[in-house]
Amino acid sequence: MPRPRFSFWCELGRRCKITLHSAEQRRPLRIGKSQPAVDPTHRTILGISFFAGLVSEAIAAIRGGGLLVSPAAPALKNMDRDAGYRDALLGADLVIADSALMVMVWNLLQHDSLRRLSGLKYLRELVLQPDVRQPGNTLWIMASPRSAATNLQWLSQNGASVEPEYVYIAPIYAEQIADPDLLALLDRLRPQHVIITLGGGTQERLGLYLKQNLAYLPAIHCIGAAIAFLSGDQADIPVWADKFYLGWLFRCLSNPKRFVPRYWGARKLIMLLVRYRDRMPALRVP
Repeated sequence: MPRPRFSFWCELGRRCKITLHSAEQRRPLRIGKSQPAVDPTHRTILGISFFAGLVSEAIAAIRGGGLLVSPAAPALKNMDRDAGYRDALLGADLVIADSALMVMVWNLLQHDSLRRLSGLKYLRELVLQPDVRQPGNTLWIMASPRSAATNLQWLSQNGASVEPEYVYIAPIYAEQIADPDLLALLDRLRPQHVIITLGGGTQERLGLYLKQNLAYLPAIHCIGAAIAFLSGDQADIPVWADKFYLGWLFRCLSNPKRFVPRYWGARKLIMLLVRYRDRMPALRVP
């Protein structure tokens, strides 16, 4: 005796229900537009993949060679108008979330809990590494002879003496960076680590230039003024102040004429984050 026709539709409905239920189980949970699935190790902010792990993990990841950068708010605000700087961040192998302003605004907008990893915290840990302290294994790129003398004295006092040959005083670079003397020095000495202590916007370009033009690939650390905070060459930023995102305040108090305009101008980063969030900002044509 043939089965009633309606049993076919019952069976079809049952199978569709099972299929839909399975699809729902596989679908990632999304609660509102502000809570996408979170990668525990990285966040994409303004089109850049920022590392969200521990400082020890960052050092381990870059130790074998590559470019690490720590962009601050005064430079990040130019993401929509500085193609060279943007290319340098995209060309980096690891980008740490140094900007307190970026982290706070991002967490507010996205209901996230991204933790800041400052360049200062990174450097404190980096200079404790045996392979960084080993004589002849690290070359330091400094901004001037005066700052180099102060920084090298601090390094020596903290058990990380640096031979003069492994200190390079950077010239004033043009927008398009080219430094064949530095390339020749690094290719001859071949240190495992290259630590760049220049200003934001310049150091990232220099780091990418080295990565693309050296005959080998060292671990290139762009840590900016972090060593100056430790050596006394710039404002002394205590550990607690760095932890609570107050480094900018200490710099402003130490030299208001220089740093207040710089950090006030960084407020433009807020609007970029509000408008673009995880997307790369459109590049403005001058």
